Amino acid sequence: MVDESELERLGRIAAPSPDADAKARAVGAAMAAYRANAPEAAEKKPNAAQGIAEPRRLTARAMKLWSGMMQKKLYATPALATLLALPLAGYTAYYLLETGQNNVVPAPHEPYRQKIAPAPVAEQEADAQDTRTQAGGLPAQLAKPEAAAPHDALTAAPVPQSAVGQGGAAPATMLETARPGRDGAARTFARQAAPSIAPADMPPLAREDRDRIAAFDSNPLRSTQEQPVSTFSIDVDTASYSFVRRSLKEGILPDADTVRVEEMVNYFPYDWKGPDNAATPFNTTVTVMPTPWNAGTKLMHVAIKGFDVKPAERPRANLVFLLDVSGSMDEPDKLPLLKSAFRLLVDTLSPDDTVSIVTYAGEAGTVLEPTKVSERDKILQSIDTLAPGGSTAGEAGIREAYRLAKQSFVKGGVNRVMLATDGDFNVGQSDDADLKRIVEENRKSGVFLSVFGFGRGNLNDQMMQTIAQNGNGTAAYIDTLAEAEKVLVQDASSTIFPIAKDVKIQVEFNPAKISEYRLIGYETRALKREDFNNDRVDAGEIGSGHSVTTIYEVTPKGSSAAMIDPPRYGEASTANGGVANADEYAFVKIRYKAPDGDVSKLITTPVTAGNEVASFDAASTDQRFSIAVAAFGQKLRHADQVAGFGYDRILEIAAAARGDDRYGYRSEFLSLVRLAAALDAGKP
Repeated sequence: MVDESELERLGRIAAPSPDADAKARAVGAAMAAYRANAPEAAEKKPNAAQGIAEPRRLTARAMKLWSGMMQKKLYATPALATLLALPLAGYTAYYLLETGQNNVVPAPHEPYRQKIAPAPVAEQEADAQDTRTQAGGLPAQLAKPEAAAPHDALTAAPVPQSAVGQGGAAPATMLETARPGRDGAARTFARQAAPSIAPADMPPLAREDRDRIAAFDSNPLRSTQEQPVSTFSIDVDTASYSFVRRSLKEGILPDADTVRVEEMVNYFPYDWKGPDNAATPFNTTVTVMPTPWNAGTKLMHVAIKGFDVKPAERPRANLVFLLDVSGSMDEPDKLPLLKSAFRLLVDTLSPDDTVSIVTYAGEAGTVLEPTKVSERDKILQSIDTLAPGGSTAGEAGIREAYRLAKQSFVKGGVNRVMLATDGDFNVGQSDDADLKRIVEENRKSGVFLSVFGFGRGNLNDQMMQTIAQNGNGTAAYIDTLAEAEKVLVQDASSTIFPIAKDVKIQVEFNPAKISEYRLIGYETRALKREDFNNDRVDAGEIGSGHSVTTIYEVTPKGSSAAMIDPPRYGEASTANGGVANADEYAFVKIRYKAPDGDVSKLITTPVTAGNEVASFDAASTDQRFSIAVAAFGQKLRHADQVAGFGYDRILEIAAAARGDDRYGYRSEFLSLVRLAAALDAGKP
């Protein structure tokens, strides 16, 4: 036992300077002790889960010893405390680094992002198994460091030698690489930062975002002489806007492939003129105006407004909440936000509506059988008890949700599965094409499917878009409780209650009036010309009160702004005089089916000089604001057409057209434009 005089003497001795060799020996000794203990722990309890009792972990022993030292007030003697604490500190630091507790996140202003390919499905399934239990209940990162679990926030990633700073440690900056995704089209984005405290021979840690986004090219400029007809499926999704907003608020310019311009434009409510009655489910208003970013072209603005079903006339709803409770949802902006969001939705439903709850992690399970909303407390209690854990058996969950929806099917009512997930399916059929087939098979029963994305780092936006588009549903991204209120409360009617399905648009331009055209957005919704009249081809849906906006940039015949040379041998058609409808600019056709119908109906709208306004300022407030949003989306996608159109001009148009901003969405848009301008100005 150390007597008082020795402690006093040690207390007067200055602490020795840190020695690199001593630290290395301390870490080595700690790791040797760890390796020696691991087989013993495994033998005693080979199937122990992670987070086992205190005696099984060396860190717990270290913490207990350290606590004892503090209680005995050995910290009063610096030299002794240093000698005793050094091995403990060395081992603890190494352990935390190995198990991913050092959560390294790049500074928000750093402009680079890494693009990596997602792990093959077989590897993801093996990794999921590895994370459950390893020898002695040790974390999989220690027992098998080469296997990274699909839900881990941190993974080891090598850093090029050129990026390594003094002492062999890489600086905390983000790196950029690129390689194709598993399907050759999807991209997985990752932010990476290497800790500067890591030893030279230790692989640096990286925070990895495995968001999977489908890559696509912007629509090209087309010659009306060669391709006079444009055909696409209607789209009322809004996920892209929310995703872009979150990126900008985190101080990062969004990747171009996360920007779908039509989803940004359609995020906002507009006061387009609607139909007079439900017999015609929507009304079309077309306006032609000068283009603010190109004096030689014009914009053809197509505004569609759906019939707004009054609450008293709404049909009964049979909803199945399909909720992802896998391990990847264990973050504040995922399952906790999901639970709050669906509590809000329950409050908007009528007492006669029905709610079922299906969850999926390692396997799917029914949490709540079909229950009337009059039993509100029972539904909310079922939501409150949800907890995350396990892998992601999304396919099994989808099948079970459809089964319950069919079991309590309401004829003449609304039957919908509402999937909420970060999109990380890794058990069962997880390929987008397989999931698409499952959804297509089940939509024939009259059950629709909508998808709500949550969180970052694991978001499979490509899969969500695929199944929403083929499930006669919509896709939204919920990043805050305010967004949940917008999507599930304010827009509840348009989100839940459809008034038309398989809605397609086809525009034919008159080559005598329009020489070129370009559709702004809707790249992922393009259809073949012959698909328009084929009732077997699926398309989008319109909900109660939905507004849909489509914008074309067109080049009038004879304009100096034309980019495509005319044919050398003249026009293919005969010069006109007696051609019918020669004065029309274009002809807009819309096909749709009733929510429970199989045969489409047609609505047509000719576009003439009577639809044109003399100046951009003569357009309505809503039209000008929607065009400002379209310009912003193109700017984020680096479109050549708006390369010389500054953020200041976009801000000027949007501010002048803010109008009645009841919920502050347009004011928020102005702040996003400012953020993007600042981030773009600082880009290297």
